Amino acid sequence: MPPASPNLVHPSRVRILHPGGGHMPGPVVYWMLRDQRLADNWALLHAAELAAASAPAAPLAIAFTLFPRPFLLGAHLRQLGFLLRGLRRLAADAHARGLPFFLLEGGPAEVPALVRRLGASALVTDFSPLRPVREAFDAVVHELLRDAADMAVHQVDAHNVVPVWVATGKLEYSAKTFRSKVSKVMDEYLVEYPELPGWTPWCMEQPKDVDWDALINSIFSEAENVPEIDWCEPGEAAAMEVLLGNNDGFLTKRIKSYDTGRNDPTKPHALSCLSPYLHFGHISAQRCAMEAKKRRHLSPKSVDAFLEELIIRRELADNFCYYQPNYDSLAGAWEWARKTLMDHAGDKREHIYTREQLENAKTSDPLWNASQLEMVHHGKMHGFMRMYWAKKILEWTSGPEEALSIAIYLNDKYHIDGRDPNGYVGCMWSICGLHDQFHN
Repeated sequence: MPPASPNLVHPSRVRILHPGGGHMPGPVVYWMLRDQRLADNWALLHAAELAAASAPAAPLAIAFTLFPRPFLLGAHLRQLGFLLRGLRRLAADAHARGLPFFLLEGGPAEVPALVRRLGASALVTDFSPLRPVREAFDAVVHELLRDAADMAVHQVDAHNVVPVWVATGKLEYSAKTFRSKVSKVMDEYLVEYPELPGWTPWCMEQPKDVDWDALINSIFSEAENVPEIDWCEPGEAAAMEVLLGNNDGFLTKRIKSYDTGRNDPTKPHALSCLSPYLHFGHISAQRCAMEAKKRRHLSPKSVDAFLEELIIRRELADNFCYYQPNYDSLAGAWEWARKTLMDHAGDKREHIYTREQLENAKTSDPLWNASQLEMVHHGKMHGFMRMYWAKKILEWTSGPEEALSIAIYLNDKYHIDGRDPNGYVGCMWSICGLHDQFHN
């Protein structure tokens, strides 16, 4: 297997975890994780490039693993519905392009067996900083390399504009320190995507037919009943419509009000509404950024504010979760924050609420209740309200550990984009002062 080439994908975007022996013929398998799209996907581009560069050219396949039920990484019916319906569309699109799509319902443990059956020469994955995904990935790689030392294993950061391991080599204190480092290399990475190279037609083991309706019903029967949302449709086409649609696209119709309206909860139309698509990887943040930059002359303040949120704040969250293994607990807070929180843990509180009372919006604060109910029923909460919401949980519980635990529980259960670095960092920022040590 040839080394990573800089022709299509920047070499620093790729981590070669195992170079392989270079002697194994066979297909390239892209194990898709959180970048669930065919367009604008650096990991798929890299896998296709490896396949095209093989001698002779190798076939290319995509594999996606459903994490073991009933847990599925803590997802609930709301998130699972969006995930599965998005995958259904993706599988159909892949089939139309001649790309086999293997859905592995038994979880990551099925990856080594698939790779062995196919006689793959290389495994390429995208990247997530979250512990459960990293642990599953490490276990698969360990098993594969124990039995197939000649196989190459590459990981590609297809989610961030500047790869997380390039932006900085350490945990950053604030957006200010992170911004300066990312800005220095931004132009090197914020580039147009090339076309996918051609690949050898697939004539090997065919993916099993998936009865999507039966699969969805089966998983739903085991998932906690948090109803699906109806204000956004999953999939790449729907994501691009939200970004660039002629009727109500963010960049085509709504961007001008972003700078002045994004922090006003009474103006939800000013928001991009792209968060679900970015979370599930149905759209590339890099595509959003490039399209926004093309329109900067029309509304410079709004575009700059959008890019700050899209790149700096979002990728700072990945930085935190990547370099801080305790990203979802008080142990991940800075020492000064832990000390302050514990010094005041015993302060008298006017109200103490249980998790159940908070979940059911049974507090004395109608504004907080309205924010909680918006999240419960609509799968989102206006960004301006999230900090107020989390800080009140700190005020209304017995201590910071309980407050953080409840905030993350509610966020992950009800937000359509729950279980995301942005969510963990939002809770840590609100309760533990994360990224507040220095001026942002």
